[in-house]
Amino acid sequence: MARTVKPLTPTQCDAAKPKDYELRDGDGLILFVRVSGTKAWRHRFKRPDGKIGLMTLGHYPALSLKEARDKRRDTEKLLANSIDPIEQSKINKAKSDNVFSLEKVARAWHPTYIKIKGLKAVTAERAMQDLETHLFPDLGNKAIDAIKHKDLLAVIRKIEDKGFFEVAKKIRQRLTHIFAYAVSKEYIDSSPAINLSDSMTTHEVVHRPALSLERLPELLQRIHADTGQPLTKLCLSLTLNVFIRSSEIRFARWNEVNFERKMWTIPPTREEVDGAKYSGRGAKMETTHLVHLSPQVLQLLKQTHQFSGYTKNIFPKHGDVNLFISESTINKALRRMGYNTKVDVCGHGFRTMACSALCESGLFTEDAVERQMSHKESNKVRKSYTHKAEFLQERRKMLDWWCDYLDANLIEHITPYDFANKV
Repeated sequence: MARTVKPLTPTQCDAAKPKDYELRDGDGLILFVRVSGTKAWRHRFKRPDGKIGLMTLGHYPALSLKEARDKRRDTEKLLANSIDPIEQSKINKAKSDNVFSLEKVARAWHPTYIKIKGLKAVTAERAMQDLETHLFPDLGNKAIDAIKHKDLLAVIRKIEDKGFFEVAKKIRQRLTHIFAYAVSKEYIDSSPAINLSDSMTTHEVVHRPALSLERLPELLQRIHADTGQPLTKLCLSLTLNVFIRSSEIRFARWNEVNFERKMWTIPPTREEVDGAKYSGRGAKMETTHLVHLSPQVLQLLKQTHQFSGYTKNIFPKHGDVNLFISESTINKALRRMGYNTKVDVCGHGFRTMACSALCESGLFTEDAVERQMSHKESNKVRKSYTHKAEFLQERRKMLDWWCDYLDANLIEHITPYDFANKV
């Protein structure tokens, strides 16, 4: 038979003599008296996982007998809903310390996100920079459980109003992950970031400008006549001939080029250089990218080597060989030649021109062209069959053909199909 506990009275609490012992009030409420004379209210209970829990509710007489009983009832209500009072107390304390602000939760989520996604350091850094620039100023200090769907939508709209549609999309995706993380940690019951995509502004994708192939003779002649820096001219010509991405050529190192094998191997990542932001970028798809060196490209690289062969970097910055040419160098050169890089052609547009010509020639398979363009395969089924295929022999012929096609267009235009089928 359970032992009956007689409830305490305020007089008993006041009269308790200094000594380490307990006075029981019933239903797990205890007044613990210490030898020092201090008295503390404790509540002993069975936690949802079956283990015995012991919580300190406060000190007597600051917390009266009645107030201690009220706190015990609050604990019992939590237990009735299968909520652990000890864990809930930790959450409440963290909230009072602002541990559960959106910014602090986002920063706690960030390492987990990097690990799950396998992000490169530069990509992870950019993800946090986007949050610091566009999200934290408005909502960073707000408690995670106080943020509503409309608050998040207001931030997204603000970014869209600036014309940063791609940034808005990425912020929206990361908000979805951040609030899912908060739910998994039981900081909140549901995510206000659900269905954010349904409220986002749709916009027409603006493609990078590229010249029609009919204008190749004009472009080649303007490059040939350019009077700018020799390395700039060589970089422009190489970009056109190998059609790799801007960062892939800007941050290129001489040790990636094998003249004997006629191969340029662009690694997934490169060694970071102090003072050169994003210099650790390698091949964009984060896998090694191989570029066959045609006779024309070999000649361009040998000419380049005369200017920068004494440095590690193929295209060093003018005045500081330890750094790299600016990301705007190619487009500035094109503007100097009379092109509007927002309408006519930009450096990235060379990739479009090469891809168009290779496809129109009818000589090369789609898989080989996509592999040389270093595009990400969006079809998961197709990717499972082709992700290891390199198509190297076909790609060698492809790069040789493209450079020969450029030579053929130096004086007058010839279509890719006609050049591929000339007798």
